[in-house]
Amino acid sequence: MIKLTSTQRQYLKGLAHTLSPVVLIGEKGLTEAVLKEAERALAAHELIKIKAGSDEKETRSQWLEQICQTLGAAPVQQIGKILVIYRAAEKPGIQLPR
Repeated sequence: MIKLTSTQRQYLKGLAHTLSPVVLIGEKGLTEAVLKEAERALAAHELIKIKAGSDEKETRSQWLEQICQTLGAAPVQQIGKILVIYRAAEKPGIQLPR
């Protein structure tokens, strides 16, 4: 899992503000299909929002951690049912501050 500084996290939060969720975790939970879709979205966009269908905060937090560990990404933010994650591409389009 990637570690971000607080400055980098703040920068990414600002970029994510205008994004719409591109992955949805439905009633079946965090499935292999959801992970594959998140992988595709990260490869294309680097920074993505995921909408989690669970009403349980603890479940959503576990999903965020599991997604980041599985995909080698960094958790940026969790607001309600929205999870924001980041992973740099081979040719990064997002230049993180130091």
